[in-house]
Amino acid sequence: MIELADEEDSGSLENEIQEEAVRLGKLVEQLEMRNMLQDEDDTRNAIITITPGAGGTESQDWADMLFRMYVRYGESHKFDVAVLEYQPGEGAGIKSATIRMQGPFAYGYMKAESGVHRLVRISPFDSSGRRHTSFASVFVYPEIDESIQVDVIPDDVEMQRFHSGGKGGQNVNKVETGVRLIWTGDLSNGEEARVVAECTEERSQLQNREKAMVLLKSRIYQLEREIREAAKNEREKSKKKIEWGSQIRSYVFQPYTMVNDHRTELKSTDVYGVMDGDLDAFIKACLMAGLA
Repeated sequence: MIELADEEDSGSLENEIQEEAVRLGKLVEQLEMRNMLQDEDDTRNAIITITPGAGGTESQDWADMLFRMYVRYGESHKFDVAVLEYQPGEGAGIKSATIRMQGPFAYGYMKAESGVHRLVRISPFDSSGRRHTSFASVFVYPEIDESIQVDVIPDDVEMQRFHSGGKGGQNVNKVETGVRLIWTGDLSNGEEARVVAECTEERSQLQNREKAMVLLKSRIYQLEREIREAAKNEREKSKKKIEWGSQIRSYVFQPYTMVNDHRTELKSTDVYGVMDGDLDAFIKACLMAGLA
């Protein structure tokens, strides 16, 4: 297009050239990120579990804000986002939530979000208007499919039924459709582990049980991944406590607005844009630095 414009000695194509340059620039950035996704599980769907840290209502509300952020991110990137489990908090926020993000390289992109996220703001739940610091953990793991065999002995799994709450219609609140599976067993390194998976998405208890089993096996698979990668220390961040000093990213609303990724030191003053799902810069920086 530039050569054509030079031949015609006309600026009529200038706007089109600029638009094409911007489009190609974005495409190159996407290809750069995609080139970093070489792990065998990067192409898989992502399972994202969000859990509040200590702090009661404030932390539960922060966990709900992160839940919304990831839903918005997934929708803006054309991923199929499904809420597998959603446990409302008492008064506000959530006790826990699990999202499945389905689409090409969903896990490859979202794995950069695993870790502890820190919020600093004037709490709307504090009548004195004081500034609070809250924490929530995000755990991302790949969803297994038929190509991965995870053997679970039925006798090692306890199933609990409960009334679904929050998302859903009246039926899920009247009938014990929610399913919680608890597995206790030995991992390949000989350590005993306890893994819990819940699903409240469907109206049918049978369907919730089937999806909970997929979540359970996916989490066991992730634990085995961590064992294999422990020597490289690539998954160490997923084992950190939900407390001060272990956060991967801080979100400050007052006295100024700032999002700071402590792994890459990338910063943004557009905290509200980030909370609306604009995470591309942070995910790219983490992937390009080989930190995810």
